[in-house]
Amino acid sequence: MLKQRIRVHSTLSVKPLLILIAASLLTAGRPANADSQHADSKPNVLIITVDDMSADSLGVFGCQLTDTSPNIDTLAKQGMRFSRAHVVVGNCFPSRNVMWSGLFPHNTGVEGFYQVPDAKHLHLADLMKQAGYYTGIQHKVSHSTPYIPYPSWDVNLDTDQDGKKRDVKAARSYYDGAKQGIQAAHDAGKPFCLVMNVADPHKPFYAEGKSGATVPDDNKPSRVFTPDEVPVPGFLFDDPVVRKELSHYYSSVRRADDCVGAILEALNESRKRDQTIILFLSDHGMPLPFAKTQVYHHSSRTPLFLIVPGMTKAGTIDGTHMISAVDLLPTLLELTGIEHPGRMDGRSFAPLLRGESQDGRDYVVKEYNENAGGSRDPMRSIQTEQYLYIFNPWSNGTRVMATATTGTPTYRRMAELAKSDTNISARHDLYRHRVPEELYDIQSDPNCVNNLIGLAEYQPELAQLTTTLEQWMIRTEDGMLSVFQHRDDAKTREAYVVAQEQEADARRSGKRKNAKSASAANRNDINAVPPHKRVNYISFAEPAADFLAKQATVRIEHRLPSNLGEQVLTVTLKGGPNNARLDRKTIKISGEGTAKIEFEVPDNIAGRVSFAAFLGEEFQSSLQHIKSNIQAR
Repeated sequence: MLKQRIRVHSTLSVKPLLILIAASLLTAGRPANADSQHADSKPNVLIITVDDMSADSLGVFGCQLTDTSPNIDTLAKQGMRFSRAHVVVGNCFPSRNVMWSGLFPHNTGVEGFYQVPDAKHLHLADLMKQAGYYTGIQHKVSHSTPYIPYPSWDVNLDTDQDGKKRDVKAARSYYDGAKQGIQAAHDAGKPFCLVMNVADPHKPFYAEGKSGATVPDDNKPSRVFTPDEVPVPGFLFDDPVVRKELSHYYSSVRRADDCVGAILEALNESRKRDQTIILFLSDHGMPLPFAKTQVYHHSSRTPLFLIVPGMTKAGTIDGTHMISAVDLLPTLLELTGIEHPGRMDGRSFAPLLRGESQDGRDYVVKEYNENAGGSRDPMRSIQTEQYLYIFNPWSNGTRVMATATTGTPTYRRMAELAKSDTNISARHDLYRHRVPEELYDIQSDPNCVNNLIGLAEYQPELAQLTTTLEQWMIRTEDGMLSVFQHRDDAKTREAYVVAQEQEADARRSGKRKNAKSASAANRNDINAVPPHKRVNYISFAEPAADFLAKQATVRIEHRLPSNLGEQVLTVTLKGGPNNARLDRKTIKISGEGTAKIEFEVPDNIAGRVSFAAFLGEEFQSSLQHIKSNIQAR
């Protein structure tokens, strides 16, 4: 059982006072060269994350494929690895906000992919900066804070010192970014806290040649894997299409390893390696069906390790204690001697780094609320050393979960084979509809294939798991408590989910209204709106799509000035009674022309569909986003 901690709620009115107090304590009575002395007395902090990488994709965490991660493997062996570590959420934005707040998503307000400008909690960047650190971040900037721009970052390393945007898939970009951040901290006379977020193996994967199902690029990994050599996870199925996509994934894992090697090169050149705490992990599992945007064992298990100079011993592995991403911030604060004046749900595992043991680390809790498209599919789960229990109140037999992996070639192949293969058909149905409750023995079934929820011999374990999860909900003030307590009542579950969906719709509608109000208020001030927000770089042709049998060809006209170069264009197919996301594809465009993107419209979507598109790497920082009218098939 996790120990209950005393919590003090921080508020907006208290935070400025806390900052002033912290600043005064740091500066009172210090000589003119105190910054340099302070930099010498505090350890540097280097946080490296990889995007969408399963733990067992790395050699030191049991990868079945040789040589996926030579740089990361070497680094991990220099510190302490945690083989039973898990993130809280299976998608990026809320997962990263858990890491750097020490709070669960229902306590930060960051439950999906949207900004929370009125967030009242303290963030890693706030606390480190108040303690005298120079703070910097590269990539995933908008996903790593409750809103953007976040004032406590001293430098955003996405661009170089000349303002040129760095390529998020290039190893050289991470060398340059790390070097810039370390040098800037040195020039400021401060220790550094850098968060380096490697983009791989997030889609688009690396794929050689234009015949690949993903977007090819010039950033070739130091090793490219082939379909015949990759392992196929047990939660998927062995098929040429699946193997091809997995070969792209593992090649992208190797490219992530190249990027980590580049970061370490910059650190070694700075000669600050021996004074630097290094933390490494992934934000969640691979972006393929049954992994990303789920709460299974393979969705949340993360390759966590730390190197703490003078504390951790090389080659040590903790295979006993269960660690959660909510514990990362309190651990970093203890390691750097920083006090947290507010609330945290997590607790430090620094004693484990010192070779001690801790009680209450026999389970982790995971939660999921909303995807990048705003679809609400709330889930809670609890995992122990042997069992995983999942509660899916959204599952009613007909509602289809909007996951992040429906647009993958692997999913499309699964949907195709489901028409003739009964085993794959059952998996396909579970992927889409799930069931209200799931129970797995992850020691014998780590791929979570055999649901034990209805078997009598597992009822004592189920009762213990659900009781512990309920106590956690009470302790963390989870709004799902009431529906969980009435989880056997289908009407209660449905009413809860419908209310959640309505709140999400109202939030998005409110954002649109606020945007219109702001536009009206600033219509006489052309400088109030960034120039790129006023330009229509992309637009749907008329009609937006041509239909032929099951195929829909979307046509988007683009007019990109030369200074924008090549840009990513993401196009989404929507349909069904809730106009939910059915598929998503990504291409690259430049200059003027008409882009054509083909979708296969599912048989069960009758009548009409619509499309949406955005220009840029991420929706939150996109140059432009557009939606089509309903298109008749």
